[in-house]
Amino acid sequence: MKAGLQVRLGQQVTMTPQLQQAIRLLQLSNFELHQEIQQALESNIMLEEVTEDEYETENEESQDLDFSNREEDPNADSLTEKESSDSNSDLSSTYEDGSEEITPADPTDIPNELAVDSSWEDIYDGTLAPTDFSNREREDQEFSATQGSVAETLQDHLRWQLDLTPFNDLDRACATAIIDAIDSDGYLRASFEEIEESLGSPSQVSSKEIEIVLHRIQHFDPLGVGARDLSECLLLQLSDLADDDTPWLKEAKILVSEHLELLGTHDYIQLTKLMALNREQLEEVVKLIQSLNPHPGAKFDSSQMTAYVIPDVFVKKVNGQWKVELNQEALPKVRVNNDYAGFISRNNKSADNQSLKTHLQEARWYIKSLKSRQDTLLSVAKCIVKRQSAFLNYGEEAMKPLILHDIASELEMHESTISRVTTQKYIHTPRGFFELKYFFSSHVGTEMGGECSSTAIRAMIKKMIAEENRAKPLSDNKIASLLSDRGIQVARRTVAKYREAMAIPPSNERKRLAQ
Repeated sequence: MKAGLQVRLGQQVTMTPQLQQAIRLLQLSNFELHQEIQQALESNIMLEEVTEDEYETENEESQDLDFSNREEDPNADSLTEKESSDSNSDLSSTYEDGSEEITPADPTDIPNELAVDSSWEDIYDGTLAPTDFSNREREDQEFSATQGSVAETLQDHLRWQLDLTPFNDLDRACATAIIDAIDSDGYLRASFEEIEESLGSPSQVSSKEIEIVLHRIQHFDPLGVGARDLSECLLLQLSDLADDDTPWLKEAKILVSEHLELLGTHDYIQLTKLMALNREQLEEVVKLIQSLNPHPGAKFDSSQMTAYVIPDVFVKKVNGQWKVELNQEALPKVRVNNDYAGFISRNNKSADNQSLKTHLQEARWYIKSLKSRQDTLLSVAKCIVKRQSAFLNYGEEAMKPLILHDIASELEMHESTISRVTTQKYIHTPRGFFELKYFFSSHVGTEMGGECSSTAIRAMIKKMIAEENRAKPLSDNKIASLLSDRGIQVARRTVAKYREAMAIPPSNERKRLAQ
């Protein structure tokens, strides 16, 4: 092939460092943002944290939600693709506390932008991954923390009791092996043969001796620990109850030991025949069994962390209108340190002076990015509240269909920006505490040609099940039929999908003895 030169004309969108930083901050949760700010404070001497007494909220009046008297500017301080061209504009000359900014004597020495080191596609993914908004019960990947220091595990609790119990050396080794084989629910999942092999001396211990040691451990706290199945776990707890003080204890032991499978399938007709009890008597026996704990070790499960979430946005009704405002306590309170900024000299070309100038410009960019994040979050929250005001007034059944494109079109943002700003951001409303993504849902058509939100349909299903006759619970077909009577055409499999998403068991498992 012959070598040659060619000139090609084309367009390419590149990401400035400022826009990269703004996008990164936008997608952080409240907890992650404060960690990011702490790192910035430690790495940039020009940034300082503002105390509560010094901090003054800017533009408080702009946060009022007034749809009747004022039309919002969707382009105001929001993070859009258009900011790639103007994100390097001059920053405000005043700080959040009202103090004047100390500008370097020679502003030309400080670059207006950093060198572009990446393209748009490196950070901005134009294609959105499909999001399942139907599963609102997922665990929320939120800002979480645990109280206290290292939590005590079930094995720690059992070993502590083991140290207080007299055992010879061989029995103690056997007890230790048993405790190690108990899972987080408190059940012994290993066989006696496996425990015997783990001791490494099969000739010195037998299965009978292991069973004797197990019976001693089964009297440890919590009651029912060390059981090999559910029936044994419940029997251990029933055996600890006094016969004179516990009515129907004998019948409960018989049911648990012989007919537990029928109880699990709610076959009460067969149970009344086998137990020779009427329905009222059987109900008392079942109540006693339901008072037991089928997972005695669950309270020691260290994976069950207590989640604490700080709201990013508050919504309240003022004079008949919904007002949206940012959580002032959760807002980042940082500014440029005036003292360090004053050290910058006009004509000093030393490395230290250049470093101060670089830190000052980075601090300016950082504060602007934080402000852009706040304004974008507030704009999106206002738009969501305006569209879902019926939910705030009447509840879940009044939820309207909403997708990312609806908000993106109104605010003239990209859908990926809306996705970032609604992920792990939480809003506190009079009706509860929700992630912003909760207000997005697909729709189902109605007979009148309208649309009904899938969230509203789930709320209707939940309400029907809550009001059903517990002796004759509603099947999925029946629920679909009732929804059809309301003009909502939903297939049986769709009802089943929504019911499972809400962790509601099928009708045969919801069946109870009494109304």
